Amino acid sequence: MTLRHLLERRAAIAAELRTINDAAGDNELSAEQRGRFDALRNEAEALAARIARQAAVDDAERRAAGQPVGTGDDRFDAELRQVGILDVIRAAMGATDASAGRAREMSGEMERRSGRRAQGLFWHMGAPAEARTLTTTLPAGGPGSNLVPTDFRGDLFIDRLRNSTRVRALGATVLTGLSGNVTIPRRKASVTGAWVAEDAAIPASDPQFDAVTLAPKHAGALTEYSRNMLMQASPDVEQLTRADMALILAETLDRAAISGSGTGAEPRGILSTSGIGSVAIGANGGALSFDHVADLVGAVDDANATGTGFLTNTRVRRAAAKLKDTTNLPLGLATVFQGMTPQVSNVVPANLTKGTGTNLSALIYGGWSDLLIGMWSELDILVNPYEATAYAKGNVSIRAMMTVDIAVRQAASFAAIRDIQA
Repeated sequence: MTLRHLLERRAAIAAELRTINDAAGDNELSAEQRGRFDALRNEAEALAARIARQAAVDDAERRAAGQPVGTGDDRFDAELRQVGILDVIRAAMGATDASAGRAREMSGEMERRSGRRAQGLFWHMGAPAEARTLTTTLPAGGPGSNLVPTDFRGDLFIDRLRNSTRVRALGATVLTGLSGNVTIPRRKASVTGAWVAEDAAIPASDPQFDAVTLAPKHAGALTEYSRNMLMQASPDVEQLTRADMALILAETLDRAAISGSGTGAEPRGILSTSGIGSVAIGANGGALSFDHVADLVGAVDDANATGTGFLTNTRVRRAAAKLKDTTNLPLGLATVFQGMTPQVSNVVPANLTKGTGTNLSALIYGGWSDLLIGMWSELDILVNPYEATAYAKGNVSIRAMMTVDIAVRQAASFAAIRDIQA
């Protein structure tokens, strides 16, 4: 029995308990009513445990579906985790210490395993660097000298507020170690069946096929590190740099997976994929209701797909939390979202337009394992100490690039509302 069925049964039990109680009014329950009331109460208590177990199973399956494919070599993975971004940069500059040597060795092994050469050195974290120059004196708003040891408290570092990343947690399928373009055949239509009379010919029909394709698309950024920054920065800057670049990559991928346009160099995301289900609120958008969410789930169910989760932004979650029943009591997020916990990220658009409506938000529901993320390259770090502008200042120019693509395996596995006023 699915989580939705269990929740529906619990709601039915609650309704019957209320009916029995209301029928008795101020009087004591009859023996028959008491027996039925106790049986329903016991069933409700048993259901609570089943609901908790099923929710845990559903969450575990959703997370397992989104685990990226690893190298399968625990020792190699452990060595990769010891290589930091600054190790790669110093290795490219010719440093000969053990950390730089490990960075060169790991990059060479990643080249061998992936079958492609790095233009500089590979680093396994995979994220573009933010485009700005970091020195001990610049930028003025937060100079790099704050990271040079003078009672430096990197353990108390205050990071910027970031968008949450949720696509992989929802169960997207990640393909790693790719080299050529990827073509995945797909059955578009089946043969047809028909009843025929005795000695009559069966009508002929043909299946139809198409394909889902993934082709390398690139994203990256350019930045500079001053020589003093590389030589004097506290070891804590390594952890900060690694975390920042990894989080930027995750946000870049999530944004493309959700709403990438599919034009130019940008991958096509779910909201831009033709054929996904759609639920409209109004000509100019409107307020979210319980019925709209139910219709969104139904759009996926009607296509014979299996939805595994919702994704929206904080505005829509807040609006859903305010929905009330006819007695002005909150419905609760568990009721609104059919027993599922919606994943929330402000990467989901809140600036959509429809008619005269502006700043409208999206809510997506679907089977997230049908979202494919193909990865051709780890983060490729190229250090250039001879770029003209950086060279004149004694700085080092650093380019970081990632190569990925995104595709939806079955468009009907997803449905969206794009006109929520929240």
